[in-house]
Amino acid sequence: MASMNLHRVYIPTNARNNHYILAEFKPSDAFFDCFDDVESCYQRLARKLFAICDEHELFNVHVIANDKLPVVRYHDEAYSLQTDKQILFFYNPKYHEGHKIHYEADHKARKIRLLFLATGDELRANAASFHSKVKKALDDLKEQYEPEGLSYKVRDHQHLTYDIFAKVKGHRESYGYKLRSLYPRYQARNCSLPEQHSEMSYVSFSVPITRAIKTEYQSQMRPGDYAQFYRSIEDSFLTLCDQLQLTHVGFIADGRLPLVRSSQIDKSDANRELQKLSFDTSALDGQVRSIWAGEHLCDTMHFVVVASDKDKKDVGYGKFMNNAETMIRRLTGKLPINPEKQDVIVRFFQHISYQD
Repeated sequence: MASMNLHRVYIPTNARNNHYILAEFKPSDAFFDCFDDVESCYQRLARKLFAICDEHELFNVHVIANDKLPVVRYHDEAYSLQTDKQILFFYNPKYHEGHKIHYEADHKARKIRLLFLATGDELRANAASFHSKVKKALDDLKEQYEPEGLSYKVRDHQHLTYDIFAKVKGHRESYGYKLRSLYPRYQARNCSLPEQHSEMSYVSFSVPITRAIKTEYQSQMRPGDYAQFYRSIEDSFLTLCDQLQLTHVGFIADGRLPLVRSSQIDKSDANRELQKLSFDTSALDGQVRSIWAGEHLCDTMHFVVVASDKDKKDVGYGKFMNNAETMIRRLTGKLPINPEKQDVIVRFFQHISYQD
Protein backbone atom coordinates (compact mmCIF):
# COMPACT_ATOMS: atom_id res chain seq x y z
CA MET A 1 0.00 0.00 0.00
CA ALA A 2 2.85 2.41 0.83
CA SER A 3 4.35 1.81 -2.63
CA MET A 4 1.01 2.55 -4.29
CA ASN A 5 0.65 5.78 -2.30
CA LEU A 6 3.90 6.99 -3.87
CA HIS A 7 2.08 6.89 -7.19
CA ARG A 8 -1.01 8.77 -6.03
CA VAL A 9 -1.20 12.50 -5.69
CA TYR A 10 -3.86 13.93 -3.40
CA ILE A 11 -5.52 16.90 -5.06
CA PRO A 12 -8.19 19.09 -3.40
CA THR A 13 -11.73 18.04 -4.24
CA ASN A 14 -12.48 21.62 -5.30
CA ALA A 15 -10.01 21.27 -8.17
CA ARG A 16 -11.43 22.30 -11.53
CA ASN A 17 -11.43 20.06 -14.59
CA ASN A 18 -11.16 21.26 -18.16
CA HIS A 19 -11.28 19.13 -21.27
CA TYR A 20 -11.32 20.34 -24.83
CA ILE A 21 -10.33 19.05 -28.26
CA LEU A 22 -8.92 21.22 -31.01
CA ALA A 23 -9.01 19.99 -34.60
CA GLU A 24 -7.39 22.12 -37.25
CA PHE A 25 -6.91 21.92 -40.98
CA LYS A 26 -5.28 24.08 -43.62
CA PRO A 27 -7.85 25.13 -46.22
CA SER A 28 -6.48 25.06 -49.75
CA ASP A 29 -7.33 27.56 -52.46
CA ALA A 30 -9.46 24.81 -53.99
CA PHE A 31 -11.41 24.59 -50.74
CA PHE A 32 -12.16 28.33 -50.75
CA ASP A 33 -13.03 28.18 -54.46
CA CYS A 34 -15.99 25.95 -53.59
CA PHE A 35 -17.77 28.97 -52.10
CA ASP A 36 -18.91 32.38 -53.32
CA ASP A 37 -16.60 34.19 -50.93
CA VAL A 38 -14.61 33.73 -47.72
CA GLU A 39 -17.48 34.63 -45.41
CA SER A 40 -19.91 32.17 -47.02
CA CYS A 41 -17.21 29.49 -46.69
CA TYR A 42 -17.04 29.97 -42.93
CA GLN A 43 -20.80 30.27 -42.51
CA ARG A 44 -21.62 27.12 -44.48
CA LEU A 45 -18.85 25.14 -42.79
CA ALA A 46 -20.16 26.22 -39.38
CA ARG A 47 -23.76 25.34 -40.21
CA LYS A 48 -22.74 21.84 -41.29
CA LEU A 49 -20.52 21.31 -38.26
CA PHE A 50 -23.10 22.56 -35.75
CA ALA A 51 -25.82 20.33 -37.26
CA ILE A 52 -23.48 17.33 -36.93
CA CYS A 53 -22.61 18.30 -33.35
CA ASP A 54 -26.29 18.40 -32.41
CA GLU A 55 -26.56 14.78 -33.60
CA HIS A 56 -23.58 13.73 -31.47
CA GLU A 57 -24.62 15.75 -28.39
CA LEU A 58 -21.68 18.14 -28.52
CA PHE A 59 -23.08 21.29 -26.99
CA ASN A 60 -20.22 23.80 -26.85
CA VAL A 61 -18.40 24.11 -30.18
CA HIS A 62 -16.61 26.98 -31.90
CA VAL A 63 -15.29 27.53 -35.41
CA ILE A 64 -12.20 29.77 -35.32
CA ALA A 65 -11.18 31.24 -38.65
CA ASN A 66 -9.17 34.28 -37.61
CA ASP A 67 -5.81 32.51 -37.08
CA LYS A 68 -5.86 33.19 -33.33
CA LEU A 69 -4.84 30.52 -30.86
CA PRO A 70 -7.62 29.41 -28.49
CA VAL A 71 -6.87 29.32 -24.76
CA VAL A 72 -9.48 27.69 -22.51
CA ARG A 73 -10.03 28.50 -18.85
CA TYR A 74 -12.69 27.84 -16.22
CA HIS A 75 -15.01 30.63 -15.13
CA ASP A 76 -18.47 30.90 -13.60
CA GLU A 77 -19.45 33.28 -16.41
CA ALA A 78 -19.20 32.33 -20.07
CA TYR A 79 -17.42 34.85 -22.28
CA SER A 80 -14.55 35.15 -24.72
CA LEU A 81 -11.84 37.77 -25.11
CA GLN A 82 -9.58 38.40 -28.07
CA THR A 83 -6.07 39.79 -28.33
CA ASP A 84 -3.94 40.09 -31.47
CA LYS A 85 -2.75 36.50 -31.16
CA GLN A 86 -5.20 34.72 -28.83
CA ILE A 87 -8.87 34.07 -28.30
CA LEU A 88 -9.60 33.20 -24.68
CA PHE A 89 -12.65 31.13 -23.79
CA PHE A 90 -13.96 31.19 -20.23
CA TYR A 91 -16.73 28.78 -19.28
CA ASN A 92 -18.14 26.44 -16.65
CA PRO A 93 -18.57 22.93 -18.13
CA LYS A 94 -21.60 22.25 -15.91
CA TYR A 95 -23.73 25.04 -17.29
CA HIS A 96 -22.44 26.73 -20.42
CA GLU A 97 -23.27 25.72 -23.97
CA GLY A 98 -23.10 27.40 -27.35
CA HIS A 99 -22.21 27.10 -31.03
CA LYS A 100 -20.38 30.11 -32.42
CA ILE A 101 -18.15 31.13 -35.31
CA HIS A 102 -15.23 33.55 -34.95
CA TYR A 103 -13.84 35.19 -38.07
CA GLU A 104 -12.93 38.51 -39.64
CA ALA A 105 -14.49 39.72 -42.87
CA ASP A 106 -12.34 38.98 -45.94
CA HIS A 107 -9.66 37.25 -43.85
CA LYS A 108 -8.52 34.07 -45.58
CA ALA A 109 -7.47 31.82 -42.69
CA ARG A 110 -4.22 29.90 -42.89
CA LYS A 111 -5.78 27.37 -40.52
CA ILE A 112 -9.39 26.72 -39.61
CA ARG A 113 -9.70 25.50 -36.05
CA LEU A 114 -12.66 23.56 -34.65
CA LEU A 115 -12.85 23.80 -30.87
CA PHE A 116 -14.93 21.29 -28.90
CA LEU A 117 -15.43 22.10 -25.20
CA ALA A 118 -16.50 19.26 -22.91
CA THR A 119 -19.71 19.85 -20.95
CA GLY A 120 -21.47 18.21 -18.02
CA ASP A 121 -20.16 16.60 -14.84
CA GLU A 122 -17.29 14.16 -14.31
CA LEU A 123 -15.24 15.39 -17.26
CA ARG A 124 -12.26 13.18 -16.46
CA ALA A 125 -14.36 10.02 -16.09
CA ASN A 126 -16.19 10.77 -19.35
CA ALA A 127 -13.12 11.90 -21.32
CA ALA A 128 -12.94 8.86 -23.60
CA SER A 129 -16.63 9.13 -24.45
CA PHE A 130 -16.22 12.82 -25.29
CA HIS A 131 -13.23 12.10 -27.51
CA SER A 132 -15.19 9.37 -29.34
CA LYS A 133 -18.09 11.77 -30.00
CA VAL A 134 -15.74 14.42 -31.36
CA LYS A 135 -13.99 11.86 -33.56
CA LYS A 136 -17.35 10.78 -35.05
CA ALA A 137 -18.33 14.39 -35.68
CA LEU A 138 -15.04 15.08 -37.44
CA ASP A 139 -15.44 11.96 -39.57
CA ASP A 140 -18.95 13.06 -40.55
CA LEU A 141 -17.70 16.52 -41.51
CA LYS A 142 -14.86 15.01 -43.52
CA GLU A 143 -17.37 12.90 -45.47
CA GLN A 144 -19.33 16.01 -46.42
CA TYR A 145 -16.15 17.57 -47.82
CA GLU A 146 -14.71 14.38 -49.29
CA PRO A 147 -13.64 15.92 -52.64
CA GLU A 148 -11.59 18.53 -50.75
CA GLY A 149 -9.80 15.81 -48.75
CA LEU A 150 -9.83 17.39 -45.30
CA SER A 151 -7.00 16.25 -43.04
CA TYR A 152 -7.15 17.22 -39.38
CA LYS A 153 -4.52 17.67 -36.76
CA VAL A 154 -6.27 16.68 -33.54
CA ARG A 155 -5.11 17.86 -30.11
CA ASP A 156 -6.82 16.58 -26.97
CA HIS A 157 -6.20 18.77 -23.91
CA GLN A 158 -7.09 17.97 -20.30
CA HIS A 159 -6.08 19.81 -17.17
CA LEU A 160 -6.68 19.80 -13.44
CA THR A 161 -6.44 23.22 -11.80
CA TYR A 162 -6.16 23.91 -8.08
CA ASP A 163 -4.62 26.13 -5.43
CA ILE A 164 -1.53 24.55 -3.87
CA PHE A 165 -2.55 26.22 -0.59
CA ALA A 166 -6.15 24.92 -0.54
CA LYS A 167 -5.61 22.95 2.68
CA VAL A 168 -4.12 25.98 4.46
CA LYS A 169 -7.25 27.91 3.54
CA GLY A 170 -9.41 25.25 5.18
CA HIS A 171 -10.33 22.94 2.29
CA ARG A 172 -9.04 19.65 3.68
CA GLU A 173 -10.91 17.20 1.44
CA SER A 174 -8.79 15.62 -1.27
CA TYR A 175 -8.95 12.83 -3.81
CA GLY A 176 -6.12 10.47 -4.73
CA TYR A 177 -5.30 10.50 -8.44
CA LYS A 178 -3.00 8.09 -10.28
CA LEU A 179 -2.97 10.42 -13.29
CA ARG A 180 -2.70 7.67 -15.90
CA SER A 181 -1.59 8.45 -19.43
CA LEU A 182 -4.34 9.35 -21.88
CA TYR A 183 -3.59 6.64 -24.43
CA PRO A 184 -4.12 3.60 -22.13
CA ARG A 185 -7.05 5.36 -20.42
CA TYR A 186 -8.79 5.79 -23.75
CA GLN A 187 -7.91 2.31 -25.02
CA ALA A 188 -9.40 0.77 -21.87
CA ARG A 189 -12.67 2.58 -22.63
CA ASN A 190 -12.87 1.47 -26.29
CA CYS A 191 -11.76 4.81 -27.67
CA SER A 192 -9.20 3.94 -30.32
CA LEU A 193 -6.40 6.37 -31.11
CA PRO A 194 -3.73 6.03 -33.80
CA GLU A 195 -0.54 4.28 -32.76
CA GLN A 196 1.32 7.21 -34.27
CA HIS A 197 0.64 9.97 -31.76
CA SER A 198 2.40 12.42 -29.50
CA GLU A 199 1.66 12.61 -25.78
CA MET A 200 2.81 15.09 -23.15
CA SER A 201 2.12 15.69 -19.48
CA TYR A 202 3.36 18.72 -17.60
CA VAL A 203 2.76 21.09 -14.69
CA SER A 204 2.62 24.86 -14.81
CA PHE A 205 2.26 27.53 -12.15
CA SER A 206 2.71 31.26 -12.01
CA VAL A 207 3.87 33.75 -9.40
CA PRO A 208 2.93 37.43 -9.76
CA ILE A 209 5.63 39.91 -8.82
CA THR A 210 3.81 41.52 -5.92
CA ARG A 211 4.73 44.50 -3.82
CA ALA A 212 5.99 42.07 -1.13
CA ILE A 213 8.37 40.39 -3.61
CA LYS A 214 9.63 43.76 -4.84
CA THR A 215 10.32 44.78 -1.24
CA GLU A 216 12.04 41.47 -0.40
CA TYR A 217 14.32 41.66 -3.46
CA GLN A 218 14.75 45.44 -3.69
CA SER A 219 18.55 45.14 -3.42
CA GLN A 220 18.53 43.03 -6.61
CA MET A 221 16.29 45.39 -8.58
CA ARG A 222 17.43 48.57 -10.26
CA PRO A 223 15.51 50.54 -12.88
CA GLY A 224 16.29 48.92 -16.22
CA ASP A 225 18.32 46.11 -14.63
CA TYR A 226 16.47 43.18 -13.08
CA ALA A 227 18.85 40.45 -14.19
CA GLN A 228 20.14 39.71 -10.69
CA PHE A 229 16.58 39.21 -9.42
CA TYR A 230 15.67 36.87 -12.27
CA ARG A 231 18.89 34.89 -11.81
CA SER A 232 18.13 34.50 -8.11
CA ILE A 233 14.65 33.07 -8.80
CA GLU A 234 15.98 30.95 -11.66
CA ASP A 235 18.75 29.48 -9.50
CA SER A 236 16.31 28.57 -6.72
CA PHE A 237 13.92 26.97 -9.21
CA LEU A 238 16.58 24.95 -11.06
CA THR A 239 18.27 23.82 -7.83
CA LEU A 240 15.00 22.50 -6.41
CA CYS A 241 14.14 20.78 -9.70
CA ASP A 242 17.55 19.12 -9.76
CA GLN A 243 17.10 17.87 -6.18
CA LEU A 244 13.77 16.28 -7.10
CA GLN A 245 14.95 14.88 -10.45
CA LEU A 246 12.69 17.13 -12.48
CA THR A 247 14.74 17.39 -15.64
CA HIS A 248 12.63 19.17 -18.28
CA VAL A 249 11.78 22.62 -17.02
CA GLY A 250 11.03 26.15 -18.15
CA PHE A 251 11.17 29.62 -16.56
CA ILE A 252 9.53 32.47 -18.49
CA ALA A 253 9.64 36.05 -17.23
CA ASP A 254 9.44 38.30 -20.26
CA GLY A 255 5.73 39.11 -20.37
CA ARG A 256 4.83 36.21 -22.65
CA LEU A 257 2.60 33.25 -21.86
CA PRO A 258 4.35 29.87 -22.24
CA LEU A 259 2.92 27.15 -24.47
CA VAL A 260 4.41 23.68 -24.08
CA ARG A 261 4.87 21.54 -27.18
CA SER A 262 6.60 18.32 -28.21
CA SER A 263 9.77 18.72 -30.25
CA GLN A 264 8.45 15.91 -32.48
CA ILE A 265 5.83 18.35 -33.77
CA ASP A 266 6.80 21.96 -33.02
CA LYS A 267 9.94 24.01 -32.69
CA SER A 268 10.41 26.67 -30.03
CA ASP A 269 9.06 29.98 -31.27
CA ALA A 270 7.61 33.23 -29.99
CA ASN A 271 5.44 36.19 -30.87
CA ARG A 272 4.47 39.31 -28.94
CA GLU A 273 2.17 37.40 -26.58
CA LEU A 274 3.15 33.74 -26.62
CA GLN A 275 6.35 31.79 -26.01
CA LYS A 276 6.30 28.28 -27.45
CA LEU A 277 8.56 25.90 -25.52
CA SER A 278 9.48 22.72 -27.37
CA PHE A 279 10.67 19.76 -25.30
CA ASP A 280 12.16 16.40 -26.23
CA THR A 281 10.89 14.19 -23.42
CA SER A 282 13.35 11.43 -24.38
CA ALA A 283 16.42 13.64 -23.79
CA LEU A 284 18.40 11.87 -21.07
CA ASP A 285 20.32 14.97 -20.00
CA GLY A 286 17.16 16.98 -19.50
CA GLN A 287 16.29 20.36 -20.99
CA VAL A 288 16.08 23.83 -19.49
CA ARG A 289 14.24 26.66 -21.21
CA SER A 290 14.90 29.91 -19.37
CA ILE A 291 13.72 33.13 -21.00
CA TRP A 292 13.63 36.49 -19.27
CA ALA A 293 14.32 40.10 -20.15
CA GLY A 294 16.70 41.68 -17.64
CA GLU A 295 15.83 45.23 -18.65
CA HIS A 296 12.12 44.82 -17.89
CA LEU A 297 10.25 43.79 -14.75
CA CYS A 298 7.36 41.58 -15.83
CA ASP A 299 4.05 41.28 -14.00
CA THR A 300 4.11 37.49 -13.61
CA MET A 301 6.75 34.74 -13.61
CA HIS A 302 5.75 31.47 -15.24
CA PHE A 303 7.19 28.06 -14.39
CA VAL A 304 6.82 24.80 -16.32
CA VAL A 305 7.81 21.24 -15.39
CA VAL A 306 7.46 18.61 -18.12
CA ALA A 307 7.28 14.88 -17.44
CA SER A 308 10.09 13.09 -19.25
CA ASP A 309 9.88 9.56 -20.61
CA LYS A 310 11.38 8.21 -17.38
CA ASP A 311 8.55 9.84 -15.42
CA LYS A 312 5.96 7.91 -17.43
CA LYS A 313 4.86 4.95 -15.31
CA ASP A 314 2.25 2.33 -16.11
CA VAL A 315 0.48 3.23 -12.89
CA GLY A 316 0.42 6.94 -13.83
CA TYR A 317 2.12 10.27 -13.23
CA GLY A 318 1.32 10.44 -9.52
CA LYS A 319 4.94 10.23 -8.39
CA PHE A 320 6.01 12.91 -10.88
CA MET A 321 3.22 15.17 -9.64
CA ASN A 322 4.16 14.63 -6.00
CA ASN A 323 7.74 15.70 -6.80
CA ALA A 324 6.45 18.73 -8.68
CA GLU A 325 4.21 19.73 -5.76
CA THR A 326 7.13 19.38 -3.34
CA MET A 327 9.22 21.67 -5.54
CA ILE A 328 6.42 24.24 -5.77
CA ARG A 329 5.90 24.30 -2.01
CA ARG A 330 9.64 24.71 -1.38
CA LEU A 331 10.03 27.43 -4.00
CA THR A 332 7.01 29.44 -2.85
CA GLY A 333 8.19 28.94 0.74
CA LYS A 334 11.29 30.97 -0.14
CA LEU A 335 9.14 33.86 -1.36
CA PRO A 336 7.05 36.35 0.64
CA ILE A 337 3.76 34.65 -0.16
CA ASN A 338 0.99 34.36 2.42
CA PRO A 339 -0.69 30.98 1.81
CA GLU A 340 -3.77 31.97 3.81
CA LYS A 341 -4.49 34.95 1.58
CA GLN A 342 -2.75 34.31 -1.74
CA ASP A 343 -3.31 31.56 -4.28
CA VAL A 344 -0.67 29.73 -6.26
CA ILE A 345 -2.63 28.06 -9.02
CA VAL A 346 -1.21 24.76 -10.24
CA ARG A 347 -2.29 23.18 -13.51
CA PHE A 348 -1.59 19.58 -14.44
CA PHE A 349 -1.89 19.22 -18.21
CA GLN A 350 -2.25 16.09 -20.29
CA HIS A 351 -2.12 16.41 -24.08
CA ILE A 352 -2.32 13.91 -26.88
CA SER A 353 -2.18 14.79 -30.57
CA TYR A 354 -2.29 12.96 -33.88
CA GLN A 355 -2.93 13.43 -37.57
CA ASP A 356 -6.30 12.21 -38.81
